[in-house]
Amino acid sequence: MLIDVAVKTACALLAQLVGLLVLNHAGYAVASALHLPLPGNLVGMLLLLALLVTGALPLRWIEGSAALLTRHLAFFFIPITVGLIGFADLFLETGPAILMTLVLSAAAGICVVGLSAQMLGGRRRRRSP
Repeated sequence: MLIDVAVKTACALLAQLVGLLVLNHAGYAVASALHLPLPGNLVGMLLLLALLVTGALPLRWIEGSAALLTRHLAFFFIPITVGLIGFADLFLETGPAILMTLVLSAAAGICVVGLSAQMLGGRRRRRSP
């Protein structure tokens, strides 16, 4: 009985991961076919967003695999970090500019999210009795 549940869960996660992979490849195909100046994985994520917003793809169909991928997100950064070690000279040369860009973009992102949250919070307070 317990094995049946585990097998069903594993099959559901695998099907969800395959669905997300198909959307990713569709994004690459669309970006290539339309000669978009966007990376294919971004186009794939925009396709996923469009499908979720329109309701064409219910969230419950992918939330298990999305939770799994999000839970283990840190592991996806290991290969790129190891690959970047080969560019140590470049980082030493351009490090201050990269650091300034990262700090300013993070600060801008935090400000935009904070202001958006305050605006949305204000709207909710005005609506509630």
